Amino acid sequence: MNGLLSLMVLALWIFCLFDVITTDEGACRNLSKTFWLVLVVFLPAVGSLAWLVAGRPHAPADLPYKGNRGSSVPVVHDRERPVRHVDPDPDREAAYQRALRARAEEQRQAYRARQQRQLDEGHDSA
Repeated sequence: MNGLLSLMVLALWIFCLFDVITTDEGACRNLSKTFWLVLVVFLPAVGSLAWLVAGRPHAPADLPYKGNRGSSVPVVHDRERPVRHVDPDPDREAAYQRALRARAEEQRQAYRARQQRQLDEGHDSA
């Protein structure tokens, strides 16, 4: 029985040791990653249990875990989502879209002209 308990503590210690090592520094709770590593290495049973209870980062709810397949719809954070107000007046919206396309075309033409000038200057100096 004592051998089985020792084997379980060893397995727990190895798991927690690798878990501490592979956890991101900013994700560790309550203590720094270095202190958790020292705690787990020098106090295998107590340090491992403490890591699992107080140091290990919480898993996000949308990750697969124990049957949870996460949401079927990909999560898009607000800062990644482009925000654009659509004018309720279709005529003003159409005019706005035309102005955007015209400005984009002017920028493309200016870029092409700059590129052409740089090519011409490169051929003149050669």
